[in-house]
Amino acid sequence: MKVAVIADLHANLNATLAVHEDIKRRAITDIWVLGDLVGKGPRPGEVVDWVAAYATRVVQGNWDARVAGASHRPQDLWPRTRLTPGQLNYLATLPFAFEERNCGLNWRFLHASSRSVFHRLYPHASLQEQLDAFEPNPEMGLHDRADALLYADIHEALLLDVEGRPLINCGSVGNPLDSTLATYVLLDFDMCGYSVQFVRLAYNRDGEIHAAESSGMPFTREYVLELLTGAYQKRRARGVGLPEPSEHAEEFAAHTQAALEEVEGSAD
Repeated sequence: MKVAVIADLHANLNATLAVHEDIKRRAITDIWVLGDLVGKGPRPGEVVDWVAAYATRVVQGNWDARVAGASHRPQDLWPRTRLTPGQLNYLATLPFAFEERNCGLNWRFLHASSRSVFHRLYPHASLQEQLDAFEPNPEMGLHDRADALLYADIHEALLLDVEGRPLINCGSVGNPLDSTLATYVLLDFDMCGYSVQFVRLAYNRDGEIHAAESSGMPFTREYVLELLTGAYQKRRARGVGLPEPSEHAEEFAAHTQAALEEVEGSAD
């Protein structure tokens, strides 16, 4: 069984479509999405619709939860006004994780860590924190110990051996921070074992930058710099000029001032 594992699309439609073309070229039909469909980028609605149409498994990311209502920063509010109630409900009700048994191993797939979509498992995390990521967490629906873990969130492709257990990060399709190329993972399971392949792809980055600059979204400069350099840019509220809201006008107005006062740095 061959599976394409993608994540952190971040409303980057051009990168998402380039990855989809590559997946189709390889004749792979299973696409597993490990969260962060939205946030940062200019076309959240289009990317949510793409995931709903083509992904066979999807989990929730921290940005999906924020945009769906978990927080009210300017960078949460703008994509929220661009999504329909149905799209917001889709993001809000995505599962936390799923597990699959392949090659005699219990594989766990989630966005950030086994604790929460808001808890980050960094590459430099301690050995104990890495080991803890494989443990059960019944509160989050994880009832069995994992033998292998594939996650996203940090926007860096990663393959580590944690005392004999593979810890794999699939990188980011729409907002890579270890490259400027869209990145995803191919998993190939057979009866005897598995293989992991990292794929990096060029895409129409100039078109995506144009879409961002013409969208009116907040923190456009930071987003464009990340696309151009692959280096994280801190988001700080500074007189953000938000466009006229659509059908969510009352909610938009109610939360914008509070968000500007309490805004925190963006988590990827």
